[in-house]
Amino acid sequence: MNDRDRTEPVVDLQLDRAHSSRIYDYFLGGKTNFLADRMAAADVANVFPAAPVAARINREFMHRATRLLAASGMRQFLDIGTGIPTPPNLHEVAQSIAPDARVVYTDNDPIVLAHAAALLLSTPEGRTAYVQSDVNDPEGILTAPQLLATLDLRKPVALSLNALMHFVTDDGRDRAHKIVDTLKSALPSGSTLTMTHGTADFAPEAMQKILDIYRAAGTTLQFRSRAAFLRFFDGWELLEPGLALSHQWRPDHAGDATRVTDAEAACYAAVARKP
Repeated sequence: MNDRDRTEPVVDLQLDRAHSSRIYDYFLGGKTNFLADRMAAADVANVFPAAPVAARINREFMHRATRLLAASGMRQFLDIGTGIPTPPNLHEVAQSIAPDARVVYTDNDPIVLAHAAALLLSTPEGRTAYVQSDVNDPEGILTAPQLLATLDLRKPVALSLNALMHFVTDDGRDRAHKIVDTLKSALPSGSTLTMTHGTADFAPEAMQKILDIYRAAGTTLQFRSRAAFLRFFDGWELLEPGLALSHQWRPDHAGDATRVTDAEAACYAAVARKP
C-alpha cells in the first residue's frame, strides 16, 4: 500500500457558510474566521452594536466562574461547546489555580478540531482531552472514550455550557432542557453547572433581527426568558449571587457591573451545585 492509499478522509470545514463558533471568534478578536463568518458578524453588529462587548463579557464570566470553582476544590471540568481556542482557555484558568485539574473539551465545529492542539497543552500534573461531538447527543459525549479516560464520573464534575444552549431550539419538545437534564443526571453530588444564555428580555427587536440573521446563515437560535433559563438549574443549588446578567455575576471590580447596560449584555449567567 502506498502513501496515497493511506490518506486520511477529507473533512469539510464548511468555510463557505457562517458558523457560530467562528462568528464568536471574530467578535473576540480572533483570527480563525472567514468571509462568511465576518459577513454574518457584520450583519449582527449592524442591528446589535454591542455584540463584541457581549462576547467579551461572556468570556470574562467563564474565567471568573472557572477560577471560583477551581479555588473551591473542583478538579474535573467538562466544557461542551468550547469554541475556537482563545487564550486563556478554560484549562489554563483552572490549572493556574489547580495544576492537577483535568479538562475535557467538546465541540461540533470541525475547525475547532483542527485547532484542538491548543486545548491539549496541559500541565504535567493535569490532563486535557478533546471530543468532537454535538450537545444534541449528550449520551455520546458522556460515553466518549476520551472523556472516560480523562474524567471519573463518580467524582464531582464542573459542567460548562456557556453561550451554547440558545443554539438548541425546543421545536415544541423542550429539547434543550431535556439535554441539560440528561447531562445533570449523569453527574454525582457536588458537581456544578456553569451556564450562560442569550435572552431577548431587554432588547426584543434587536434579538429578533439576530435570530433572522443566523437563520439566513443556516443556524437556528432560541433566546430564552429569565424563567426559562432558571429552569435549567432545577434541583440544583445556585451559588451566590444566583441568576444574574453575565457582567453582574461576581465582577472582578465593582465598576464592571455597570459599564454596560442590561440590553448590551443580553445574556444570563449562573453557577449551581448538585446537592
